[in-house]
Amino acid sequence: MINSLAENKLAPNSWQRNLRVLWFGTFMAGIGFSEVMPFLSLYVDSLGKFTHNELSLYSGLAFAASYFVTALASPFWGKLADRTGRKLMLIRASAGMAIVFIFMGLVMNVWQLIGLRLLQGVFSGYISNANALIATQVPKRRSGQALGMLVTGNVSGALFGPLLGGTLASIFSYRVTFFITGFLFVMVFLVTTIFVKEDFKPTAKSEMLNTRGVVGELSNAKLVFGMFVTTMIIQAANNSIVPILSLYVRQIMDNSSATTFYSGIVAAVPGIATLFAAPLLGRVGDRIGTDRILIIGFILAISVYVPMAFVTNVWQLIGLRFIIGVANAAMLPAVQAILAKNTPPQVTGRVFSWNQSFQAMGNVAGPMIGSVVATSFDYSGVFLSTAILVVINLALVYHNTREMRQARKI
Repeated sequence: MINSLAENKLAPNSWQRNLRVLWFGTFMAGIGFSEVMPFLSLYVDSLGKFTHNELSLYSGLAFAASYFVTALASPFWGKLADRTGRKLMLIRASAGMAIVFIFMGLVMNVWQLIGLRLLQGVFSGYISNANALIATQVPKRRSGQALGMLVTGNVSGALFGPLLGGTLASIFSYRVTFFITGFLFVMVFLVTTIFVKEDFKPTAKSEMLNTRGVVGELSNAKLVFGMFVTTMIIQAANNSIVPILSLYVRQIMDNSSATTFYSGIVAAVPGIATLFAAPLLGRVGDRIGTDRILIIGFILAISVYVPMAFVTNVWQLIGLRFIIGVANAAMLPAVQAILAKNTPPQVTGRVFSWNQSFQAMGNVAGPMIGSVVATSFDYSGVFLSTAILVVINLALVYHNTREMRQARKI
């Protein structure tokens, strides 16, 4: 058996120190990833003279490129993490991102930017490896609480990032903001290198399990792969409304001059709810069953997405979006906790990297679904189609977690 429980040689509470350090790392990574998003299309526009259609195409490519490559590259990095350790992958990801963002500030044309966005996908994996490292170190009975706490780092960073990025870009320039983002990842690299502790014995390449061997190590492979699909659908549902959210706000506000301001609130409020609710729901899931929390999250999301299609003012939408944030706090950490509780340490890196691939596929598929539905029907149709996605996910999860429910009855 490979390398089995080397991580458990750490001091009993070392995972708590690592959790604090990685919370900071994921917070800074969340800022770094999100702070360039508000002006990325504007940066594309500054790199040449484009028609409206060309600008839309190049901006779309710049946004989607990193997610597409992440989906392809994650399994490779996951396999390497199981052979060399998760800390090394955290260092690799943070150093790579620092270099990529600094070079993004130096590009001379849009194709160089798209190429670097593709390279950004190659250097993905900080968040997934942070989850994997904590999952291998935290006691299983507390994994929901720990992973719920870790989620808040990335969420809070992603909330703060657009505000910081927009402010920096307005004070300095787009290029300087990319340099500052690169410096943030340098900080993540240094903090991770110095403070994260992992007692990991490297495994010889010849002793590594192939994909079939990894699946064989899983006590419930059907559940684990079901969680991959669940992750993809959660991300697709969350992102399906992204392309039309500001347009929907403008519609229900009758083209008000305050549309931009309220669009920002509507976009940010789910993250605020997730930030506060995730640790609490993680602890509750550890007590009553993580699968129950996940199912509750789906039911809550379904009950909210449907009325979103029929709101008559922006405050109704803001209130419902806050509840979606609570639902996300139930769903996202719960999936991570179920994976952690059903994955042996020696293959955790690959399992979490496969999950990241499915997450990236959801990030790509969601906006495409939303755009197609909005074009064929209307903005309200996007919320209804998203509710249908969540219903499908609920049915899959209820079926896949049947053994967990039966085990509790024994």
